[in-house]
Amino acid sequence: MKRVLADSTLRNGLLRIGAAAPEVIELFDYLEDLPLWMKDVAGTYQWVSVSFILNFGLKTREEVIGHSDYDLCGEALAHQYRIDDERVLRGERILSRVELVGRFDHTARWCVTSKIPLHDARGNVVGTAGVTRPLPAQGKGTPADSPLSEAIRFVSQHFAEPITNQELAKACGLSVRAFERQFRATYQSSPHDYVRQMRVRMSCSALVFSKKSLADVASAFGFADQSHFAKEFRRIMGDTPREYRARYQR
Repeated sequence: MKRVLADSTLRNGLLRIGAAAPEVIELFDYLEDLPLWMKDVAGTYQWVSVSFILNFGLKTREEVIGHSDYDLCGEALAHQYRIDDERVLRGERILSRVELVGRFDHTARWCVTSKIPLHDARGNVVGTAGVTRPLPAQGKGTPADSPLSEAIRFVSQHFAEPITNQELAKACGLSVRAFERQFRATYQSSPHDYVRQMRVRMSCSALVFSKKSLADVASAFGFADQSHFAKEFRRIMGDTPREYRARYQR
């Protein structure tokens, strides 16, 4: 008797045991620093993982769904991503390519990215999916055209420490007044508030992917105490740290 090999695709494997195929995608929400996404043919996001949300410093998936890379990234990076999407929509696969991926803190880091086409039941390409991971032992980079790249790099590396505008201005080779003016014009924020936002948004990953107490998280990310942390977190994210953790730690 001729042996028939079972289909080895993920979807058919799940169907054989009676599971709803989409359920397995929840596993990606438990992987730290491994953003996964799905887009339609127009390049608008239809689903993203928690790591993707944290990478862009957002609160919920609803802030991403229906938006494109042009809403989330600088134009140069978004344009490159769209070129890739068009290749994948033609049926190509992009596997383990090293590229810059933008982040919420106005930096970009080198990552290894793979992207594949998504097909409907008839075999038509109806979208794209991708996953990326940061390269190990790489310093955080910034887009080359950023006039304040040295300040952003400094904040990214020292956000949990006391930081003065004098230090940041010196890193950029500017007077304090010129630095503050350029910074506000570029990032629509004072340097002081930018640092506070950085601390809050960087703490999100620890809230989701660690079991540290709120007091320990507050201390690790440069807040005076848990009360100060909770106040700033709620001001910026709209939730308390406890509420944010409860939403994503299932």
